Amino acid sequence: MIPLPMADVGEECVIKKVNGVSDVKSHLEDLGFVPGAVISIVTVMGGNVIVNIKDSRIAINEELARKIMV
Repeated sequence: MIPLPMADVGEECVIKKVNGVSDVKSHLEDLGFVPGAVISIVTVMGGNVIVNIKDSRIAINEELARKIMV
């Protein structure tokens, strides 16, 4: 398992675990970041990570992205 920002751009990954305090985990789960979901990094720019998840593009900051293990 590695943190999401360490995955290669364009590589499809499966979320294995979401770390963090309950509020952070709940917020990420509401956005669709749940174990078993397929995710891929579109780009990393200015400290933000843009990802494709469930046919949507979502931008999250790198701090949150590091809590997502793939």
